[in-house]
Amino acid sequence: MASMMEDPEQVAEQQALADSTIEAAEHDDDEEYEEVAPAGHRFLLFAAVPSWAISMLVHIVAILVLAFVTFGDDVKKMVNVLSVANATEVEEVEEFEMMDELDPLDVQEISTAQPIMQTAVEMPSEVTQVEVSTDVEAAAIQVDLVEFSEQTAPKNDLMKEIGAMTGSALEGRSAKARGQMVKQNGGSEGSEQAVAAALKWIANHQLPDGSWAFEIGPCTCTHKGTLQKCYTGATAMALLPFLGSGQTHLEGQYKNVVGLGLAALIRHEKPNGDLRQGGGNMYSHGLAAITLSEAYAMTHDRKLMAPAQAAIAYISYAQDPVGGGWRYTPRQPGDTSVVGWQLMALKSAHMAYLNVPPNTVAGAIKFLNGAQADSGSKYGYTGPGGGYATTAVGLLCRMYLGWKKDEPALTRGVEYLSAKGPSPSDYYYNYYATQVMRHYGEDFWPKWNKVMRDQVVNTQVKTGHMAGSWEVPTGGHANDRGGRLYVTSMATMILEVYYRHMPIYAKEASEEDFPL
Repeated sequence: MASMMEDPEQVAEQQALADSTIEAAEHDDDEEYEEVAPAGHRFLLFAAVPSWAISMLVHIVAILVLAFVTFGDDVKKMVNVLSVANATEVEEVEEFEMMDELDPLDVQEISTAQPIMQTAVEMPSEVTQVEVSTDVEAAAIQVDLVEFSEQTAPKNDLMKEIGAMTGSALEGRSAKARGQMVKQNGGSEGSEQAVAAALKWIANHQLPDGSWAFEIGPCTCTHKGTLQKCYTGATAMALLPFLGSGQTHLEGQYKNVVGLGLAALIRHEKPNGDLRQGGGNMYSHGLAAITLSEAYAMTHDRKLMAPAQAAIAYISYAQDPVGGGWRYTPRQPGDTSVVGWQLMALKSAHMAYLNVPPNTVAGAIKFLNGAQADSGSKYGYTGPGGGYATTAVGLLCRMYLGWKKDEPALTRGVEYLSAKGPSPSDYYYNYYATQVMRHYGEDFWPKWNKVMRDQVVNTQVKTGHMAGSWEVPTGGHANDRGGRLYVTSMATMILEVYYRHMPIYAKEASEEDFPL
């Protein structure tokens, strides 16, 4: 019993300590108490708490600390994705950067410098809201690219067209599918060798900052383009053949070349999404918008989402509010040539699950309706007409906008182009007409392809510094302005037609095209 009894002096000390603490509580307020309360009192409080409660409290604190350590960095890295409200305001894109090996990119707040158009045509009075989900992971996951192929060609017919292969609009660009599609659709070993040589020449003429110029050099190449300092247009023209053959900034023999080119494009993009530069005007913008949208669609790289969407938003802003077309400067009455590039950009964006305002597409249809002749089998430049190049552009646009294969005007238009045949000098016409023939098929395609393919392969430069490029013929749309780079890019994409895009038709076009 004696051993269990406490020392009287110790008991007295503890009692005195407790008395002094109580006295302090009676005479001081709470704040003062926190400052003067003896350490011994706090110890007594812990002593009165069961040990299991103290252990639980310690574990809770430890778990909270670990949670902040684990998730803190990820939270900081979240990206605020582009959002355009009625296309007048776009949220700032935070912490945007390209791959490590690319030049740093400064993405500023994206805003439209001028008010968005109030349409005077038979469309909604306001531009439909364009926005990208703030959940970037969800946005990336949903981009499976089926929209552009399986929904523009019935699945059973698509399977019939390309055998057992399935996939997206760009599936043909993969290494596995490419060889089979070349063989099935009329390509040759020679056409593929020509594409490889062309890509090498284009890569060798990339500028140190990652861009390209139509006035290529300094080098010994002849026929340099006359269009000066139009880096966005030239860079887009150079990148499209790489993307067409499956080369991206994430994989492929030329991934560094493509990566630097994409970084250069984005550096040149203005805060409001404008990619016009030099004398390239809306031509340059349309080409660059196609490039960014295709690159995003092929890679699902979130770093490309905001620049691509901004470029599409600018196309909507720049549309003529009355006639629905596009030309050299924003809001100007349109021409078929510029409209073609903008519409291809909108289709590429739709394919990539970026937002395309329905009334923008409706405006493009209105323009085509005003430029057509013979119920839509032929198209003029700024009004009704029947130029071969503009007809090829108009018919391809109609295909992408949902015309069925049995549309009488489409059939007459294909017959019209087939009777003309490939041009020996106009690569612009050949580029569009070749796609029309490829998508339409039937007996028109083999006849066209044999002439077109052999002509392009046989005219490529085979030796010397210019090997892989094409000479610039006299005449032809934009040949002088774009020069050797432009002609080489167009020729290469003509030879990529076998796999660059999956067929729109097998027996009919899909009714699920652009949102209207």
